Amino acid sequence: MGAGHAHAPVAEHAGGRYRRRLAAAFFLTATFFAVELAAGLISGSLALISDAGHMAADVVALGASLLATRIATRPDPTGRRTYGSYRAEVFASGLTVLIMLGVGVYVVVEAISRIGEDPSLPSGVMLAVGFVGLVINLVSMLLLRSGSKDSLNVRGAYFEVVADAAGSVGVMVAGVLIIATGRPVWDLVVALAIAIFVIVRAVTLGRQVVAVLGQHAPAGIDPEAVSRELSAVPGVSAIHDLHLWVLTSGMNVATAHLVASSGSDHAAVLAAARDILRDRFGIAHATLQVETAQQQHECSDLTW
Repeated sequence: MGAGHAHAPVAEHAGGRYRRRLAAAFFLTATFFAVELAAGLISGSLALISDAGHMAADVVALGASLLATRIATRPDPTGRRTYGSYRAEVFASGLTVLIMLGVGVYVVVEAISRIGEDPSLPSGVMLAVGFVGLVINLVSMLLLRSGSKDSLNVRGAYFEVVADAAGSVGVMVAGVLIIATGRPVWDLVVALAIAIFVIVRAVTLGRQVVAVLGQHAPAGIDPEAVSRELSAVPGVSAIHDLHLWVLTSGMNVATAHLVASSGSDHAAVLAAARDILRDRFGIAHATLQVETAQQQHECSDLTW
């Protein structure tokens, strides 16, 4: 029986190179979140409150991204975390999903309860806060743009900031519409639009989190295609116990048992299979076992 384990050379953690930029974006976003929330509560603008809730999710997302750059590369002194701490990013994303859903649902319920009311809203405050928010988001986008090309972790934070810039624009649009029409109802309309946008993003992100924690096959990789390619390796007569999953963003993992035909070169089979997983499917971290037909029968005795 032959077994092999291979992965790409370990380079500097991509997200770690942009830790200072993440920290700057986090500080800017957290500061503006406090300002916008206070302005929303004082003015009574639901659009401001909903966008502040969105900003709260961004603060968590940026903080989680920043923390993940440290945790992901931190050595485990206990020796029990055999996969390291890479999934800290996934758990943080799950927390972000819960916050986003909570904010979205709150705004929808609050908006429905305000239907028919005609409150007096300071549209000037909405415009000013929305403009400041847009400027801060643009600065954060510039800080994270280059890192988004190298690190999935930074890319997620970048997309959060881009989405929040859209929320700031929405607040400004609500202020302009209130000034132009004299109807505060536009505050509710924009708030609902932001809330729906946040909920949709939360559900999308939540599905990705569940897929990772549920150890689904990586998006874009068909297990049947992987099985066919490995089965076509010269010297392989069958394949079983193929497992594909995502450890964390950008880290796909695979294990498989390859049944070698009689007289085949097990080392050559192992090398060819690793090359296929790495070059055709982008799976650089694979543990493969080459076994004989007799050993395959022994594996079939397992009950799970």
